[in-house]
Amino acid sequence: MDIASLPYRPCVGIMLINADKLVFVGQRLDNLVEAWQMPQGGIDEGETPEAAALRELGEETGTTKAEIIAESSDWLTYDLPAELVPKVWKGRYRGQRQKWYAMRFTGTDADIDIETEHPEFASWKWVEHQHLPSLIVPFKRALYETVVSEFAPLFHA
Repeated sequence: MDIASLPYRPCVGIMLINADKLVFVGQRLDNLVEAWQMPQGGIDEGETPEAAALRELGEETGTTKAEIIAESSDWLTYDLPAELVPKVWKGRYRGQRQKWYAMRFTGTDADIDIETEHPEFASWKWVEHQHLPSLIVPFKRALYETVVSEFAPLFHA
């Protein structure tokens, strides 16, 4: 399989920020190693990235009590490790091409319910934004560093 010839899966990522300027992360159900990530997911055909971000937020956190406050200036990509390509998304993609959104969480912790119709997270917590790259799986670390850097002004306002 020529991995380099495969396309990237169109996707969105969400940095959900609470009133204490902490960021939501969830521990994936399907990962054997301890790795935490922000909500993310694919863009459906005909769906705008903004609509996909709000839909994915609801599907993964059980809440849509949030408002978009920033958008990444560019689409960001990451490649899957070669051994995962045949196992993920039926081998159709080499990784993901993501548009990231920072969202202000307007609810309370009680509004978050990760036991959704199709749960993705085993547990969740709020973390300081600068710790995000150290929590993610290594192959997504550079992307997380870019997201944290771009949205950093939101934490100092």
